Amino acid sequence: MLTIGQLAATAGVTVRTVRHYHHIGLLPEPERDASGYRRYGAQAAVDLIRIRTLADAGVPLARIDALLHAEPDEFAAAITDIDAALRRKIDQLIAYRRRITHLASGETLVLPPDVVALLDRMRGLGISELRVRLERDAWILMRALNPHAVPQRIREKHAAFDDPETTRLYLACDQSVDWDPHDPRLDRLIDDLDAWETTHERAGGRPGLEKLVSSRIAEASPAWRRIIEVLAHRAEQRRTAARDSEAGALVTSDS
Repeated sequence: MLTIGQLAATAGVTVRTVRHYHHIGLLPEPERDASGYRRYGAQAAVDLIRIRTLADAGVPLARIDALLHAEPDEFAAAITDIDAALRRKIDQLIAYRRRITHLASGETLVLPPDVVALLDRMRGLGISELRVRLERDAWILMRALNPHAVPQRIREKHAAFDDPETTRLYLACDQSVDWDPHDPRLDRLIDDLDAWETTHERAGGRPGLEKLVSSRIAEASPAWRRIIEVLAHRAEQRRTAARDSEAGALVTSDS
């Protein structure tokens, strides 16, 4: 026969837990013996271990009480159901673990593998992690605002990085991140970037998305903010000149 302390030890619970189970009627409380102590038999130990195991598995105490009084077949079926629920929870936790391992970068959570591969290519070219993160943000915005454009844009990006001049300009922008906005070197870099923009300008473009991306990049560095502002101003001047030229050609043709 076991004392309450010995019973609790067999199941790995506290004496307070045993008394709680007595209080709610989950575990019968034996009468005191002639010496004034409550003594527990082997069945009490078995029942307590069952209660603790089911409770640890997340089974509500009210259901545990019903299970302890169930017929063997009913108890076995309930255990099968509980096991299936635990397996589902385990699978869910494994999935959560996979997601947690990717939280550091956040890329694989929201971006397709081909975009992640492009970001990794940028890292391999020596482009800074700050610039890669800004590029990642641009892809997240594109997927939200214009998902159908993603495949074509990926091809364009890879083609651009096949060009050594594009890579050189990315790396040069990285170096300028901490420059004073009025540093003379920035003027030379702006001229190089403007020449690249003029060569690679696309008809139509993505004005809404580009405005969001430019705003995000400008926040990262005063020097980058000036680059974006000057390039935008020059691009607008080119568009204005092109419109004026077209209008002049129409006037000439009508006269």
